[in-house]
Amino acid sequence: MKIKSFLAKPFASYIYKGIRKGMTTAVADQEAILKNLIKVGRTTEFGKAAGLDKVNTYDEFKTAVPVRDYEQFRPFIDQVKEGKHNVLWKGRPIYFAKTSGTTSGTKYIPITKDSIPNHINTARNALLCYMAETGNTAFANGKMIFLSGSPELERVAGIPTGRLSGIVNHHVPGYLRTNQLPSYETNCIEDWETKLNKIVDETINKDMTLISGI
Repeated sequence: MKIKSFLAKPFASYIYKGIRKGMTTAVADQEAILKNLIKVGRTTEFGKAAGLDKVNTYDEFKTAVPVRDYEQFRPFIDQVKEGKHNVLWKGRPIYFAKTSGTTSGTKYIPITKDSIPNHINTARNALLCYMAETGNTAFANGKMIFLSGSPELERVAGIPTGRLSGIVNHHVPGYLRTNQLPSYETNCIEDWETKLNKIVDETINKDMTLISGI
């Protein structure tokens, strides 16, 4: 047994047990998270506009913050792009996830230091739960394909900006980097057909055991 699959077993078991335990307190956990969101949100421009200082319950939150489309968020996004702090969340985002703009133009989705772990840890935990439930950890020793948009980022109002999948690519854990394909240069290719051909060239003779992407 190789070192990665050997170490993965106890780690997978630990994470899996924690998730199973969390299932028994899911409602209470969500209520605690909501209370924290409201508490922090009260200090933001969005929270002040929504009257979060008067919100304490889930029903009050639903009334104060109904489902809305991007256009209703745009004035707040524009404030962030103007350099303002504490607009939609405390401080400033660490990234903007940029959509392709196929409908109603390009959209900029703020990603904060508090939210980025959700994008990373949930994918990791899905694999660890699979390991814990099946006992199969051997694939951790092989190479993995992570399909993503270009990890090259531009700056908008000083904030690194790019496709969400490209942003996440910068946060692949170090212990998986040596297993990751395609290369950074190939992931930067914009033309999809050209990128696929390069991915085939880089992986055809490798022991590929996992494919993932966003």
